[in-house]
Amino acid sequence: MHTEMMAHGLEENSPSVATHNALEHFVALAKMARGAACLDLIKQVLEAPGVYVFGELLQIPTIMELENGPHMKYYNALNLFAYGTFRQYLEKKDQVLELNGTMKKKLQHLTIVTLAIRTKCIPYQTLLVELDISNVRDLEDLIIEAIYADIIHGKLDQKNSQLEVDYAIGRDIRPGDISQIVGTLQEWCDSCASVLNCIDTQIHRANAEKARSIKHKEKIDQEIVNLKKAIKSQTLDCDEAMPMEMREQSNQEMRKKSTKSKTGKSSGKSWFKNFN
Repeated sequence: MHTEMMAHGLEENSPSVATHNALEHFVALAKMARGAACLDLIKQVLEAPGVYVFGELLQIPTIMELENGPHMKYYNALNLFAYGTFRQYLEKKDQVLELNGTMKKKLQHLTIVTLAIRTKCIPYQTLLVELDISNVRDLEDLIIEAIYADIIHGKLDQKNSQLEVDYAIGRDIRPGDISQIVGTLQEWCDSCASVLNCIDTQIHRANAEKARSIKHKEKIDQEIVNLKKAIKSQTLDCDEAMPMEMREQSNQEMRKKSTKSKTGKSSGKSWFKNFN
């Protein structure tokens, strides 16, 4: 049995647009925030609905200053929401800001997105472990919330105990991963170029074969025409080469046959009249 969940909403209210607009607001505030206001801003953005990317905030000088200071847990929490998962939070709880229920749920949603990037069919068992959830009912409720929040689109495959993902929002990219992404894209471009070259070779080969076939057909047609001309010419030559006496004899025989044929028909008519 498949329970399908479909996200609704107008195109202009898509998650990427909403996230960008909400993030701009926090970025503008972060550029002016100092001290306690900066810490409070981080808490707000981690709880804010519709905000699922944080990389731009991490590049703001006032936020970057927190990385090695006494409030590094705030920076680590923001970094975790940008690039990490709920499993990493559980492993490094002492290094990050303590998360409340709303923050935890958002990080769990982001973890589903990360898993969806790796595979489109995520087993329930994997989700239970990665999200630290004890039962399937709570897991499905969390997934449904993520779908209605337009974070992912997909189906709950209860028969096979897995989540089938059709779409997931994008997450932040670590600066160090850019070179790897560029390399992957270059490999893809090279593969496309190779396929195009192969297709181009096949096209040239097919065109050459077609040209050979057309040329061969034209040659055969011309040979047929030449053969017909040769036969006709030979017939005319034979007629011209026949002696005059033989031609006259042949014509006389043809006239005799024609006369006999007419005579036979006339006799038949006379006999029929006499019989009457």
